Amino acid sequence: MFETQDESEWRAHLRRLRVTDRRIDWSAARVDTLCGRLRQPTTYRLSVFVAARRPE
Repeated sequence: MFETQDESEWRAHLRRLRVTDRRIDWSAARVDTLCGRLRQPTTYRLSVFVAARRPE
């Protein structure tokens, strides 16, 4: 749903979503902080679980 390597952008985006986007089910949200260490920068990722559709 959203990914960035800028921590201030990450925090601002989450604040905006909490206030403006009522469609997000926060109990199904996943927040990952991928620590890159020396080779890659740290990445912040927000994803939301979406259940698979059952065939009709």
